[in-house]
Amino acid sequence: MTSAKGVHMGRTGDVDVMALEIGGKIKELRKKKGYTLQDVSSITGLSRPLISQIENNRVVPPVATLLRLARSLGVGLSHFFQEDDTRERVVVTRKDERRSPAKRPHHQKGVVPYMYEALEVKKASKHMEPFYVTFDEIAAGDMSFFSHEGEEFVYLLSGRLEFRTHDQVYLLETGDSLYFESDLAHAFRSLGPGPSQAIIVIYHKD
Repeated sequence: MTSAKGVHMGRTGDVDVMALEIGGKIKELRKKKGYTLQDVSSITGLSRPLISQIENNRVVPPVATLLRLARSLGVGLSHFFQEDDTRERVVVTRKDERRSPAKRPHHQKGVVPYMYEALEVKKASKHMEPFYVTFDEIAAGDMSFFSHEGEEFVYLLSGRLEFRTHDQVYLLETGDSLYFESDLAHAFRSLGPGPSQAIIVIYHKD
């Protein structure tokens, strides 16, 4: 299947990161702002090598990292997933319009440890970012902690999911939900057997 802009899609929402051009969009925005890699690193707290890898599509950034980059560059998170930019008050995203970067191995530092699909890809100005997220079954030592501004809601659709902060552990069963302040360093992993799926909504003020 091919989108209106020639993006090749396999299964629903599974789009190669090169087609999404997340890295290219970040680099273009950075240059328009007149920022160097060091400037963005200083603003976001991310390392220069990591930002460079993201810009060159060698690393798929976790949502938390992408949100930091979006805020530093003056755009919303949805900027990296949308083809359209509408100011309509009501928008519908069809299942074959959902956007997802291709997955990369979770064990590399800074690389996304889960697979996510953006469930809303048209409205640029919004305070909530909804995602369909698939978490792999991994060892506790492979969990990656992230933090970002805002608040987060998680509804577990299937599987068993572990949510950790640096000093607490919570177990979610299918049908459970979780709400937390996202500036608290946090991590997830599926406890198996197999992956766990969840709907996650990230709220940010700006």
